[in-house]
Parts: sequence; C-alpha cells; structure tokens
Amino acid sequence: MISTAIRLARVGSLSELAAAALIGLGYPCVMIAALLPNVWLFAAFAALTYTADWYLHRKGSYLVNRLAKVRVGLTIRFLLRQVLLVLLLAREGLAEDPLFYTAVAGFLVFYGLQAPHGALTTLIRLRRAMPVVTRNVDLQLTIPDAAPLALRRRAAEKMLHLDIPAVAGVVLAVALGTDALGYAGVGLSVALGLGYIGLLAPYLRRSKRVPAAPVVLEAVSEWLREYQPTTVLYFSGSSESAYQGNMWLETMENIEGRPLIIMRERGLVGKLHPTTVPVICVPGATHLMNMDLSSVRVALYPANVGKNIHLLRVPTIQHVFIGHGDSDKLASVNPYSKVYDEVWTAGRAGRDRYALADVGVRDDDIVEVGRPQLAPIRSWTGTPKNPIPTVLYAPTWEGWDTNPGNTSILLAGENIIRRLLTAENPVRVIFKPHPFTGIRDKQAKIVSATITKMIADANAARAADPSWAAQAVAAKQDQEDAKAEMVRIEAELAELAITGKSGRDGAELSRDSLADPQRLARIKALRAEWNAAYWRSVGWWEHLVVKGAEPKLYDCFNESDAMVSDISSVVSDFMASGKPYALTDSAELGADEFRRQNTAARAAVILTNSAAELDDLLAAVASADRDPLARARKDLKEYLLGPDHPTSMDRFNDAVRALTAEAESRNLGVEQRLMDQARAEAGTDPLEDELSAGPLGSTGAGDAQAPLPR
Repeated sequence: MISTAIRLARVGSLSELAAAALIGLGYPCVMIAALLPNVWLFAAFAALTYTADWYLHRKGSYLVNRLAKVRVGLTIRFLLRQVLLVLLLAREGLAEDPLFYTAVAGFLVFYGLQAPHGALTTLIRLRRAMPVVTRNVDLQLTIPDAAPLALRRRAAEKMLHLDIPAVAGVVLAVALGTDALGYAGVGLSVALGLGYIGLLAPYLRRSKRVPAAPVVLEAVSEWLREYQPTTVLYFSGSSESAYQGNMWLETMENIEGRPLIIMRERGLVGKLHPTTVPVICVPGATHLMNMDLSSVRVALYPANVGKNIHLLRVPTIQHVFIGHGDSDKLASVNPYSKVYDEVWTAGRAGRDRYALADVGVRDDDIVEVGRPQLAPIRSWTGTPKNPIPTVLYAPTWEGWDTNPGNTSILLAGENIIRRLLTAENPVRVIFKPHPFTGIRDKQAKIVSATITKMIADANAARAADPSWAAQAVAAKQDQEDAKAEMVRIEAELAELAITGKSGRDGAELSRDSLADPQRLARIKALRAEWNAAYWRSVGWWEHLVVKGAEPKLYDCFNESDAMVSDISSVVSDFMASGKPYALTDSAELGADEFRRQNTAARAAVILTNSAAELDDLLAAVASADRDPLARARKDLKEYLLGPDHPTSMDRFNDAVRALTAEAESRNLGVEQRLMDQARAEAGTDPLEDELSAGPLGSTGAGDAQAPLPR
C-alpha cells in the first residue's frame, strides 16, 4: 500500500511521501490554528510546512513540479502561509494595531523584491549560457567566473525562505506581546532580500558575462579548422542513455586519425565518463549545421534518434550506424538504419539479421567490425572461479511495448532467483538489473525490489549458518584490508576528480575541462585497482545486488561462471566469455521456436517462466562433461562477434580507414564535376584551361585556387 502511494505521488521514497503528506495536511492545520486562534499551534504547523517544502526541494522531488502544475507552486505556498499569518493577527484582535499594518506592508515589499530577484537570476543565467559546451577543447576565450553556487542554486526557493525572520518575528510578537520583535523580523526579511539582490547585481556587469554567441561559435570554428577532426562520434539521447555513448569512449580514444565527440544535450555532458577525446555539445540545430566540419570524413552513430538528421545532411561525410549493442531485438534492425552509408555489425549474425528483416539495408553496406568494447572480458577456463559457482542474473528492461518477451523480470524474475537461491548445490547470485527497469512498467521496479529483498534474506540466512559463517571468519581480515584499500582509492579518485573550484557552471567547466592524459591514465589505473579490491571485499559465498556505474557489467561477467538474461546485447557481449548462459522464453514461444527467432538462443539453455530448466545450466557450469552446448557456444561466438584475430580494434580501424578513403574519393569526384560544370557554363575548354594553368594548377595571376570545402 505504501509503495502504491509512493508511486501515485511520484516521489522516490517514504520520507518524500511523508514530506508530501505534511504539505497536504500542514496548510489546513495552519489555517485552523489561525482561526482558533492559537499562536503556538500556528507556529508549529508553519514550521512543519517550511521543513517539508525545504526537504522536497533538496531531494529534487518530482512532486514539486506537480504542485506547480495544479497552481499550488512554491510562491503560492509561501504567500498562503503569510496570508494565514495576517488572518491570525486579525483573529487576535490586532487588525488596527501598527504590527498588523507593518506585517502587511512588509510582506508586500518582500513580494515586490521577488520580481527583480527573478529577473536578475534569469538574466545572469541567460548571459552565462554559451551556445556550446566543451570538454578537452581550448577555445582561447576569456570566460569569467560565475556567481557562487550558493547564490545560483535553488535561488527562488532561497529568496522566498528569507521571509522566515518576518514570520517568526510577527508570531513571537503576538505570543509575547512585544511588537518590536515583529518590526525587527519584517525589517530583517526585507533587508536580507535587498542584500540577496545586491549580491547578484554585480554579475550582470559586462566583465562577468561570457562572450557573445557569435564570438563563441567563431572560436569553435577556428578550433575545428586547426584541429581538423577526421572521425566523429555523434551522440544524442535522454539522460538515461548516457551509457550508449560511454561504451564507445575507449574505442574513440584508440581510433586512428583525429577523433571528436559531438553531443546535443547539455545534461548528458556531465554524465560522460572522463576521456581524452575532444567533446563539443551543440544543443542548437542551426549552430551545428553552421559548424565547419569540412575535415570530417566519417561520422559514427550509436543510436537512432531524430536529431541525427542534423548531421546526416552533410554530404561530404560518410555516415555509419554502430549501435550500442548487438542483439536480436527489433531495435537492431531498425528501418531507420537505411539512411546511413554503412551499418557496422559485430559479426555475420548482424548481416544476416538485416537480410532476414528486409528493412532496406543493402548487404553491400554492412561491415563486420567486431565489438572493440569486449576486450576486457576474460575467456572461461572451464571450471568455476570460486569454490561455488557464481550465476549472474542480468535481465533487460521491459521495452516500449507490451511484448512479454521483452524482459524476464516480470514473469520469471522471482522464480529464477528463488531456484538459484535454493539450488541443491549452492551457488552465489549476482543480480544486475537494467538501468531502465521500471521506466515504462512500474511493476518491473516492484519486482526488482522484491528480488533485492530475497537476496538480502538469503545473505542473512547464510550469515546465520555456521558452515557459511566459518568462511566469513576466515576471510574477514582480507575483506577488511580490501575495504580499506577501496577507501584509499576512492579518496585519491575524489582528489583527481577535482580539477577546479566546486560549483562551476557550464561555461566555467568548458573553460577548465582540458585534457590531462596523465590524470586520466591514473584514474583508469585506480578504477582497475578499485574493481579488484571490490571483489576481494565481498565473500565468494555472498549474493550481490549490483546497481549503478560500478562495478561495470563486464566486471560482473568476469566474476561470474554463468548468466541468465533476456534477448539483448548483454547476451551477445557475454558470448565473448564462452561461458554457459540461459535465456528466458517469457512469451512462451517454445524452445524450438524461440531458438528459431533468436540467434543468440542457439547455444543457450532455454528457460520457461517457471525456470525449472536452471538445473541444466548449473550442471554445465559444474562439469564440462555435462555441458553439451560448449561447441555450439564457440561457433555462435564467432558468428555473433566475428573471429578473435585480427582484433576487433584492428578491424574497426580498417573500416574507418576504408570509409575515409571512400569519402575522399567521392568528394574529389564531386569537386571535379563541379569544376567541369563551372567551365562548361563559362564556355571554356577544360583542356585549354589545363594547358594554360601554371604549375600545380595555380592561376596566371599567382593566386591559389581554393578547393571545394570537404
């Protein structure tokens, strides 16, 4: 019931729900206290409403926006509380008292200050906003420091909360009979409001503004002309899709030529992992289309989104869809893909998938490049890593439609976990749900929480079992050392993460976030050390729920001996390990039909929603003699991901090199045709033109002829 209330109120926790209830019930109680009248009751309920409002804003609760949509926004709530205070004064018989008029006048003046304050904060924000956000790009611009974060963050809320001295002073004046307290409180609130405005005003000066948009855009164009990027990763999407771009960062760092990352959403830039590759975020379509990308020959697209069209329109670039995973999902054969010059897949399976789907992507336009991201995945040795096997359950999310085959978590998730936790021969479970779980179907989020509790209960049961407790005692010192190592590493990572003052705005971050290869190399090494320490800090017998960025999915692959999942790119990636895996036929197609429809299922143990077939998976992990699908997995791995040699990174670079050459050839051909057309329109003979031209095609006047922009 509580979870239902949390879901309906659109809050994230029980504490947020409690704060919402205090707001809903608090104001009627404040009104009742004013009508009684009861000063101390009024003060108590008013304090509760202040606290609840502050808490919801601090948490960034969605409920705050919902209240504004139903015309009970922040300003209205503060005004209502002040009107109720005036009502209290009237009910106390003070309507003709100077305190009454002072309070009314003070609140009117205080609200009058909201307009200049709001205008100031808006103007400062707008004049600090640059048309681009950059990382690792030195634009050679003078960008002044922004106003302190304390003045900028939640500014409207802070300004309104400055009425607390006035409200408190008037309430105390009524309760104690000392009007001076009310006068002092009102005066202090007005003074604080004026002071806040005074602190903000200097940041409107020209010296505190960032350069104008045309100046910034020209600086970007100048940087592009100097850097001459050759290959672009173009990324756009929602805030939850940052992983789709992050998975290609290391590939871009190792790519031949001069890479560049172009993004479209400001909010995604902060979610991009540290990288040495230059990043330019261009939210405006017009600004992007006017950028000088004449040196770019290849553009890589990890997602099919509408904003891709803003770069696809550039004819001198060869456009490639690389996706963010390779699977049998319909998204892997999206008809949108035919807008690209080429589609790069991991292996032969991707090529066959497009042929079978018949969505208009020609076979000649498909290139098999492998999956460079899979290099960290270690191959299976054929035996469990630890004394008991570790099974990873990594279900995908519920998708945008109601197909029950999208995810196993809704119909089979609890059964899978229950059977693993109660297996005859003990196993360890790692549960790593998809980050999108529950976005479309809230029931998936509820089931995920249920599974989390099941795992916690199983861990508690093992801790109470003497046979398992003995393992914990033996490993205690090593685990404590590993945890201490993690704390040390996290402290150093936190220091390395600080590259300037805290609370910088987007313009300051663009100014300060320049590439530091040594720092990034140290961060990478520390993350590897942290990962090793993390797995030492938990017992090989302890079930785990892994959420968030660390440890990464591939780290979970390396720690596990088998996996249960759904049809998604996770399965194709796991194939690189060669370990046994199971897939759930949640739509109940039947094992044969499920394998026929899904390439990745050919070497999998197929589970029904009851998960009764899990014993076959566990048997394959326990003994190679009981693993009839071992050969099928090896063959399927090459079919899905391509051969092990040459490496995927080598094949990826070969594809970039070939497409760059094709772009150069095509652009030269276009240039030649345009020159021939220009000569024809001018009525000159191309041969005569060529003979009369000076060395290297220079004109008789000695002026270099400008080539067609590429």
